Amino acid sequence: MNANCYNVLLVDDDLVQVDLARRAAAECCPEINLTAVGGGDDVLDWFSASVEKKNQLPHIILLDLKLPKLDGLAVLRKLRIHDATRDIPIVVFSAEYTQADMLMSYQVGANTFVAKPADLAQFSGFLREQMEYWMHPRQREMLFSGKGGVTE
Repeated sequence: MNANCYNVLLVDDDLVQVDLARRAAAECCPEINLTAVGGGDDVLDWFSASVEKKNQLPHIILLDLKLPKLDGLAVLRKLRIHDATRDIPIVVFSAEYTQADMLMSYQVGANTFVAKPADLAQFSGFLREQMEYWMHPRQREMLFSGKGGVTE
């Protein structure tokens, strides 16, 4: 990963997880500018406002599967129908999930699905891995050219 600043959007309603993500980003990945949005409706509003204002969109989205009201799959579906979010890697994660949750996430448009990090060390490792993989120039080229980008 190079020394650029990367915008990361975290969609998670769990304030403990959001705090954990902020601490992990500050500790392991100072090049991350982390924005946290609490729920499905909120993230869709955030995206609409960002596109309308022509704000910088995130380089990567970390999306919790288990959100209140509008769950992660519904958010993922809505994000993937917009041109503005088509090429943004979306990493879906959850503490509790089934094989069907994973498969549906991939079918709807997730680039990868991982278990939700449980502590600071795991979240730091998770952030580092995702950033190194998705922000690597070769991987970005493959993602945007439609030649790949989905991992398991």
